[in-house]
Amino acid sequence: MDETLHAPQRPRIYLAGPDVFRPDAREHFVRLAAACDALGLAALLPADGNQPQSAEAPEKQIYEANMQRLRGADGVVANLASFRGLEPDSGTVFEVGAAVALGIPVAAYGVPEGSYADRAQAALPCGKDAGGVLRESATGIAVEDFGQQLNLMLACSIHIEPTPEAALRKMAALFAELRAEPQVRR
Repeated sequence: MDETLHAPQRPRIYLAGPDVFRPDAREHFVRLAAACDALGLAALLPADGNQPQSAEAPEKQIYEANMQRLRGADGVVANLASFRGLEPDSGTVFEVGAAVALGIPVAAYGVPEGSYADRAQAALPCGKDAGGVLRESATGIAVEDFGQQLNLMLACSIHIEPTPEAALRKMAALFAELRAEPQVRR
């Protein structure tokens, strides 16, 4: 009997992040794909670096291709480093939210040390009001202050790791745990 017919499929990991904008994006993704391969994972690269199939609405083609890749993923590893400000890239945050809504596990990296509130206070004039709520001084808008590295909607729904390699190892460990769980018969 041909054992390749019954070989387990390697978990497909969608690599999300603003890395497509890096000047060394191709080399970066080659390194991440090699790291996936070494861990028994298959890398799904974002479509942003590919040429759209036609000149008509290339942004829509990129969106559709990335959503198709995301829906076909078993896991997501996302670069949530601050991008052009205090927050991660909005497209990456969208992909993380979509993955969570689809029940796809997410491991993230690039998240700055310390709390979001600490970063906000370092970048903006802030102060506590009479009730002890941290607020931007100029607008009075509250600054989320739960001690998390990211907004609670991200921090409570994903695994945060220090590096891309650690995030990939976390994802490999999650799939190893799933394979080790006894299968429930229906």
